[in-house]
Amino acid sequence: MAGKTGYMIIKYSPAFLRTLKKADVRIRKSFKEKILIFSRNPHDLELDNHSLKKPYQGLRSIDITADWRAIYEEKTGGEEVVVYFIILGTHDELYGKR
Repeated sequence: MAGKTGYMIIKYSPAFLRTLKKADVRIRKSFKEKILIFSRNPHDLELDNHSLKKPYQGLRSIDITADWRAIYEEKTGGEEVVVYFIILGTHDELYGKR
């Protein structure tokens, strides 16, 4: 599944899509809203887009809700940017309890 949004191509890993499909309807709705914002401006302050440290070094994260995050990898090839969403989950699921 890929959506072309201007210069950006958005793709999703099979595991990401499985998690999204199983998520509560409120999470799915919020994801749709956030991905629209992301496609217009990946660095919109509402997304809290930021780079990650180990074990996700080289990846980035955006907020879906106050607790849910979507982790992605960004690759640039010429004029084209491919964004590949890899992992979706709660903060605790992804980063462990602190």
